Amino acid sequence: MKREYPTRPIVGVGGVVIHRRRALLIRRGREPLKGEWSIPGGVVELGEELAKAARRELKEETGLEVEPLAVIAVFDRIQRVRRRVKYHYVIVDYVCRLKRGRLRPASDVVDARWVRREDLHRYHLNPLALSVIMRSLEFFKKGK
Repeated sequence: MKREYPTRPIVGVGGVVIHRRRALLIRRGREPLKGEWSIPGGVVELGEELAKAARRELKEETGLEVEPLAVIAVFDRIQRVRRRVKYHYVIVDYVCRLKRGRLRPASDVVDARWVRREDLHRYHLNPLALSVIMRSLEFFKKGK
């Protein structure tokens, strides 16, 4: 299915990885959100379970192996251009624990960083992404 001007919503997953009280952010190298800082993730493949898709996407984009712990958010991301839907994703975000690996941004990721809570404002995150990251930090703070 084509991603631009789709005929139906596309299912995507994201992974908020928290490690040592820092959240993993990536700077996207492709549309949608090209050049913006965000949560790593991507599209679910046919026949793939959501948690497995999250693990695969994070490995592909960052080189890290993660364990999805819980669904932290489910939402729509719809972008319209002249009354037409250019992008429509239904996104399931997981809070994740780092298992192993070294941070190595993939070709579709311009940069990747571990960011402290107090520095998140510097990355001009989408308000929804920031909210999901803050909830994930609280999830770990409560010792889950």
